[in-house]
Amino acid sequence: MQALFVDQLSVIDFAYFHPQRGIVGESLILDVELHGELNDEGMLFDFSFVKKRIKSCVDNLVDHKFLVATGAANIKVTPSPEQLVLELTTTNGDYIEHISPQQAVYLLDSTEVTPEAIIQSIQPEILKILPDNVTQINLRLSPEKIEQDYYHYSHGLKKHFGDCQRIAHGHRSRIEVFIDNNFSADYSKYIAQMWSDIYLATKEDILTSKIINGADYYIFQYHANQGMFQLTIPQNKCYLLETDTTVELIADFLAQHIKQKNPNAKVKVKAYEGVDKGAIVVLN
Repeated sequence: MQALFVDQLSVIDFAYFHPQRGIVGESLILDVELHGELNDEGMLFDFSFVKKRIKSCVDNLVDHKFLVATGAANIKVTPSPEQLVLELTTTNGDYIEHISPQQAVYLLDSTEVTPEAIIQSIQPEILKILPDNVTQINLRLSPEKIEQDYYHYSHGLKKHFGDCQRIAHGHRSRIEVFIDNNFSADYSKYIAQMWSDIYLATKEDILTSKIINGADYYIFQYHANQGMFQLTIPQNKCYLLETDTTVELIADFLAQHIKQKNPNAKVKVKAYEGVDKGAIVVLN
């Protein structure tokens, strides 16, 4: 039996309900091993098809989606013909409600969202699209190894024509700040702490505010080409921006924020969106 491997085939960016932390943005790197017998070409599977077919399958299943473990005791799932209503009450009493088209959500038959649970769910679906000579597939999902500071954020981009329009997808991202061309560990850490498990929202997307169980909440809502999206979330879990929350505008906001604290310095912010991509803003 032969084996074929592709490391870092793809990165899955998504958000999920966490019983303590609420909505968490995550980025996981996908490694793939295929096992089977060689075909008439002396190959197990053409690399170009591995990259296209498997990546496309995984992206369609879980990338830029909201992942929900349906077996979790503190989660309620209410389906309807067009919308899916998801409710979470965290261990500290926070309430979160997510309403979206069903295509924006991936339901896991599990008690929690973990790399192992995701693999167990998507592996049979990937096997269906592979040729008969491929008899086994091994997947590995792992976070990027980051030695410096990083933050988890979730957001939605209503103007995006693709899947970024979904109101709660997210990323686990590095953040690097430079003052006068010198890396600033302090400011990088400051941003990572400021935006720990944060939901980044655009002010114009606020539908209303309300009080739930004595706490202040925002209800965000917008309509995009995939449908209507709505999110109810505690205000202390949000950071409001005047602009949309593209990584380019996030980097600019952070650079302006740090520049105000260092008006006479050159400020550079390198904001990542998941793994190995992002935006850079330099202010002199």
